[in-house]
Amino acid sequence: MGVQHQVTKRQRLLDDDGNIAEPGYALSQVWHYDRSNIKAPKWRIKEWDYYYIGTKDFGLCLTISDCGYVGTVSASLLDFKNKTQINKTGLKLFPMGRLNLPNTPDVGDIYGKCSLADFAFENDGKEKHLSGVFNKFYDNLDPLVFDITLYDIPKDHMVIATPFKKDKHFYYNQKTNLLKAKGYFTIEGEEYKLDDKSALATLDWGRGVWTYDNTWLWSSCNGYMEDGTLVGWNLGYGFGDTSRASENMVFVNGLAYKLNEVTFNIPQKDGKDDFLSPWTFTSNDNTLNLTFTPIIDRFDPLDLKVVMMIPHQVFGYFSGTIKLQDRVLEIKDFLGFAEKVHNKW
Repeated sequence: MGVQHQVTKRQRLLDDDGNIAEPGYALSQVWHYDRSNIKAPKWRIKEWDYYYIGTKDFGLCLTISDCGYVGTVSASLLDFKNKTQINKTGLKLFPMGRLNLPNTPDVGDIYGKCSLADFAFENDGKEKHLSGVFNKFYDNLDPLVFDITLYDIPKDHMVIATPFKKDKHFYYNQKTNLLKAKGYFTIEGEEYKLDDKSALATLDWGRGVWTYDNTWLWSSCNGYMEDGTLVGWNLGYGFGDTSRASENMVFVNGLAYKLNEVTFNIPQKDGKDDFLSPWTFTSNDNTLNLTFTPIIDRFDPLDLKVVMMIPHQVFGYFSGTIKLQDRVLEIKDFLGFAEKVHNKW
């Protein structure tokens, strides 16, 4: 994968046939996404906004999605000290675009409701305000309540327009790392405060028409170096035809450094992935060498046979080196995640 085609010209995402007009990567929203340009049935369109907010002690995952025939409102709480997790998902059948998810991650509000949950992701272009409640979240008794503000939105983002090899199928995605977070959430009568000097967040904003059977790998991490430098990364593949660009990128104090090809080396045991043993991450040009020591596998499957979502989102500690054009980053015990997901959807 030698080509890394950067797109800088503002343009429509899709051409008149419903295919990506100019595949590649960008550092901002140069493509314009419009559902009305999609040449596929509404039930095939996938749209989601996923946030991960983390500290060294705990992590919170929040999602609102509209995947055509099913929508989700979901939350996960990870306790890294005690190595525990709580995962809850509310389903909404056949939303088919009625959630009105914005056509850009830069501004716009989203509201997700189901029988147990009521979430609001509000974005005025300067800050992202996440608030809501998930009833019966803990032991079917106590609710999860959260009120979180994400701010200091970085200058650069990982934006990628990726075709599939199947006509009229595509993936349009923005990952934003290094969002600072403040606020709180409560569970079982205990309030967890987010220290705005240590809590950091990632946004995964996805829109597209996917092929039916997919397996992808994704890793995201945010952290502070000892000198206060903010470092994060987005690594991944399996998201379609990435011959024009990968989505591998490192961020230093909000500025992006593009990487080429990265491989997730997941250990094997008895012929299967051994997610909780140490992984390694390597790049084809030897710029990235990381070890990953897992502590929690967030495994929250949905298997309806015809529709299947089998996610292993593994949280743990990263250490190693990343060589950039102007510096070498020495990573030590950065808390982040790496996942392998198999979907039939």
